[in-house]
Amino acid sequence: MKFFIDTANLDQIREAQTLGILDGVTTNPSLMAKEGITGETNILKHYVDICNIVDGDVSAEVIATDFEGMIREGEALAALHPQIVVKIPMVKDGVKACKYFSDKGIKTNVTLIFSAGQALLAAKAGATYMSPFIGRLDDISTDGLGLISEIRLIYDNYGFTTQILAASVRHTMHIMDCAKIGADVMTGPLSAIEGLLKHPLTDIGLAQFLADYKKGN
Repeated sequence: MKFFIDTANLDQIREAQTLGILDGVTTNPSLMAKEGITGETNILKHYVDICNIVDGDVSAEVIATDFEGMIREGEALAALHPQIVVKIPMVKDGVKACKYFSDKGIKTNVTLIFSAGQALLAAKAGATYMSPFIGRLDDISTDGLGLISEIRLIYDNYGFTTQILAASVRHTMHIMDCAKIGADVMTGPLSAIEGLLKHPLTDIGLAQFLADYKKGN
């Protein structure tokens, strides 16, 4: 499973990169604003800065909700850097735009997926990635992980190559559960990824090893 970090914070992206397990980055206008990145010029520059840190794909989101606007913005984003993946909302014109970009060889990430039907449309349109938001489904007492399982079954039934990018991952158990049910990618905060490092027996064992070493020296 690929590990993406969902942030616009360059320090967190660098920290994740130094772990040696980072495969890409997802971000959006809200995350940009959280870091104080506003204005089209600054946002575009920030995408390039992110691409210069990581080795993998970087999802950059269009703002437009109409077909022509998505095409215009998406082509401009794709021209910024070879690692850019154009992030498109799951709306009717978004599906059309996804097909357009797919035919042009431009990578896409169809976002705001909340049903298996939406995921099926994204795959039919040739999306590189599609992002079901499991945390937001959990927030309304709906089974986000169950959605991942449904999509995995459908994609495997028909050999779709669109990658399931589990988004809105909130914590470490989300990561493990997504890995068990076959998500291709997860994207979440650095804290959730670092949570995989932690186990009390590791801490106890290391402390014992160090104590035993000191006794012998």
